[in-house]
Parts: sequence; C-alpha cells; structure tokens
Amino acid sequence: MKPLIHEDFLLQSEAARSLYHDYAKALPIIDYHCHLDPQAIAEDRRFRSITELWLGGDHYKWRALRTFGVEERYITGDATDEEKFAKWSGVLPYTVGNPLYHWSALELKTYFGVEEQLHPGNWRDIYEHCNRLLAGEGFSARGLIGRSGVQWICTTDDPADDLRYHKRIAALENFGTGVTPTFRPDKALQIEAPDFADYVAVLEQAAGCRIDSYAAMERVLLERVAYFASHGCMISDHAFTYVPYAEANEAELEAIFAKRLGGGCLTRQEADQYTTALFLALGRKYASLGWAMQLHIGALRNPNSRRFRELGPDTGFDIIGDGSFAQPLSRLLDGLERSGELPKTILYTLNAVHNDVLAAMAGSFQEGGIKGKVQFGSGWWYNDQKDGMLKQLTSLSNLGLLSCFVGMLTDSRSFLSYTRHEYFRRILCNLLGGWVESGEAPRDLPLLGGIVQDICHHNAERYFGLPVGG
Repeated sequence: MKPLIHEDFLLQSEAARSLYHDYAKALPIIDYHCHLDPQAIAEDRRFRSITELWLGGDHYKWRALRTFGVEERYITGDATDEEKFAKWSGVLPYTVGNPLYHWSALELKTYFGVEEQLHPGNWRDIYEHCNRLLAGEGFSARGLIGRSGVQWICTTDDPADDLRYHKRIAALENFGTGVTPTFRPDKALQIEAPDFADYVAVLEQAAGCRIDSYAAMERVLLERVAYFASHGCMISDHAFTYVPYAEANEAELEAIFAKRLGGGCLTRQEADQYTTALFLALGRKYASLGWAMQLHIGALRNPNSRRFRELGPDTGFDIIGDGSFAQPLSRLLDGLERSGELPKTILYTLNAVHNDVLAAMAGSFQEGGIKGKVQFGSGWWYNDQKDGMLKQLTSLSNLGLLSCFVGMLTDSRSFLSYTRHEYFRRILCNLLGGWVESGEAPRDLPLLGGIVQDICHHNAERYFGLPVGG
C-alpha cells in the first residue's frame, strides 16, 4: 500500500509537482510567529518521550481527544506517557478530514521515518521506536530545529521578560538559527482584566520604577520596546478579541488609569480609550524602529468557565469570535497613518468570514518603497488547515497581490510543527499549478517558481530585515 505521505502528496498536476520540488521544497524556514519556549532552546532541552514532545502542550490534539470522549487524565492529567500515547493512537485514525490526520503523518515520517499510520495495533512499536531516536543525537530542541531547516525563529514574549534566555541563545556557538523575541504587550493593554493591577506590579519590577499614572505606563512600555530592540527584536504582536477605537485627552487617560488602579470598574468606553491611546503610542514607536506589527483578531477566550477554573488559560478551549471590526480597525490604522507613523503591519483573522475585509483593508494602507507594507496574514490557528489556507490565499489573490505575501508561520508550541510549512508549500504549489493546468496562469514555471520562492522565504527575509541567507 502506498504510504499516505509520499513525494507528491497534495500535488495534483505536473506544474504543481515542478513548483514544489524544484522551487519550494529546499527553502529554509522563517518562523516569524511561534510560541516556542526560549528556555528550551537555550538549554537544548531533551524530551523524555514522544508523548512529552508530540502531545504535550498541543491544543489541537487535546481538543480531538476530548471530542472523542477521552478522559482529561489522559490529556493533561496524571496518566503515564505510555497511557497517553496509547489513547492518542486510538483517536488518530478517526481524525480523517481533520488537519491532525495529515499533520501527524507528516510529523512521524519527517522526524522519525515512520510511514505507517499510527493505530492501536502498532502504537507500542512506534512509541518505542520514537523514544529510541529521542535518546540519541539530533533530537534535542536545537537538534530538531536544525533538522527542520529553520533559518530564523521569533518567539512570543511579555514586556516584563528580562530576555535572559534570548541572551544565552545569542551567545551560542555552532547554532545556525537566529532566535529573537517578539514584543507582546497584551497584558498592559487589557486594563479591564481582573489581574491588571497585579500585572502592573510585575512590570514595575521589570522596569525598576513605579507605574502610578498613564504617563508612567506609556513611558515604561516604550522603554521596554527599546530594551527588546537592543536584543534583536523586530516584531510586535497584539491580540484583540474585538478591535477598540475611542479617543481621549491626557486628563481623561490619567483619570481612567487612576480609577482602575484604585480598584474601580471601567466602562467599555473608558477601557477602549485607554487601549486606543496606548496602542497608538506603541505603534508610533514600532514605526520609528522599522518593526513589523502583527494584529491577531477574533479569538474568544475561555468560554468554558469550569475548565478554565480547573486547567487555566491556553489549554485548548478558546474559540472563534464573530464580532465585526472593519470601522475601528480602519481608524486605528489611520490614527498612525495620518502622521506617517504606521509601521509595517500584518493583519490576521481567526474568523474566515472576515478574510475579504482584511485583504481589502491591507490594500488601503500600502506605501511606496515597501513591498506589501500591510499584509493580510496567513491562515491562523483554526484556519491553518487546507481549506483555511486556500480561503486566505484566494482572498489575498482576489483583492491584493499574492506575490507580495510573507507566507506561513507555525503559531505553535511544538518543535515538530515545522512540517506545517511543508504542508503550506504543497498547498500553495498545488493552487498555482492548478491555475496553470486550467489556463488561468501562464506555463512559465521560472516566473511562478520565483513567486513561490518569494512567498515561502524571500519576502519574509526582506520584510523583517533579516540578514540575507541566515
């Protein structure tokens, strides 16, 4: 029987096969948005088992296990690694149609040479085979990054982080992958969060000064931006459940900040005024440094209150929101553009209904001299599967320029997720190859191959200002 993952997997035409094998396949990976742990990279973490490496922290697999009725102790609980892996082997065959089926097969083949599909009859053999490899050379955190052909990694980091592990990574010899932080100030902007005052205290400690006013908060955050920049940071990241926009003067901002630190509850208008002002101040700073700014829009967090109490945030329960945001987002971007201080910006939506909104919006804020200054970002989270990628690529093609796209990212906590770049590249090449076969694109493979290489690597390298070639 032919293995599921073979050299022409997902490539349905001769043009698609040529574009992938001749142009896309060998390109290094630029992972400009992920959630890998910099401590694990700095310490070159070893993994006790395939369960820890493959299932630990993987929200996608956790959701599938829960949907199949598996008890939580076999997911995030105290079951042994063997028990958890055995449970996953019983679920994976029934994920057909879910991207996990393809991702898992790609991960097992790429890193462990396993071509047969995992199921309850072979799980122990595969478990022991993978664990033997993990105990050997080349399967530590840095070893897996090297095996994946990763040129650059941008982790996701809080402004209060002292970046000690990034400093250690930067000092490493014989590690060929660049690793830099990404500035993620969500906790500072979410003034209505119950733990906002606690976070202010954490930020005070990192900054070494009191934050007792809005002006002090803004000043400290801008100083933290400069600190991150001094350690190689070139990207910021903001997450919005919904997009706010409300103007305020200095006196209003100081009153809002004092009210919240004093334990008061803010109105929606007051919270939006604070977030808007602080976001615009940060945006101007990013522009001055030449950074790119990412806006991730539409995740509805922690809808299951019982599971949130039991397991905490980021455990696989967040969902897709359905709010509208075109008007406030356009005003936020214009608030920076009016003074010529809109940084390079990547717009992502978790709800594919809004793909055309963001693709069109990106086209209204471009600028001469910067190729694709405002980007409609890749299919993200629930959209980083075949249909989601195709929808994003189609909207971008119809309303913008696909050739200017900065391509795929992992958005993952797993060191095995780099196969998602292969998945994306195959889907992209099959899309363009299909256009060739249907007569919608010229059979000019050098031209189309150059576009594929730009999307898969070169555009991102130029956009983020990486050292050429690594």
